[in-house]
Amino acid sequence: MASGFGYHGGVSRCFAYWQEFSKCYAQTDVPSKCTAQADDYLECLHHTKEVARAKAVKAEFIRKAEHQAHEGRKAADILADGVIVGVGLIQRGEAAHSK
Repeated sequence: MASGFGYHGGVSRCFAYWQEFSKCYAQTDVPSKCTAQADDYLECLHHTKEVARAKAVKAEFIRKAEHQAHEGRKAADILADGVIVGVGLIQRGEAAHSK
C-alpha cells in the first residue's frame, strides 16, 4: 500500500480493504485463505473487473447496434424500391420487364 492517505487528506478509498486484508493475513497460518480479501483490495486499487465488465457491456452494445443498423439497411432497401414493391404486390423482376 502506498502512503495510506487520500488525495485530500484522510484515509484512501481502499484503506478499509487494506485493513481487512492485513487483518486476515496477520491472523492466519495459511496466506492462501486471504485471497478473497486480496482480490477485493486489488480490485479497489486497479478496477480490473470493473473495466472488463464495462468493455463487455460496450462490445454487446456495439454488436446490437450493428445488427440493428444491418436490419435497418434491409428495411431501407425494401422501402427504397417503392411502397408497392415493399408490400409485395409487384415483384422486382416483373417491374423491370414491363418497362
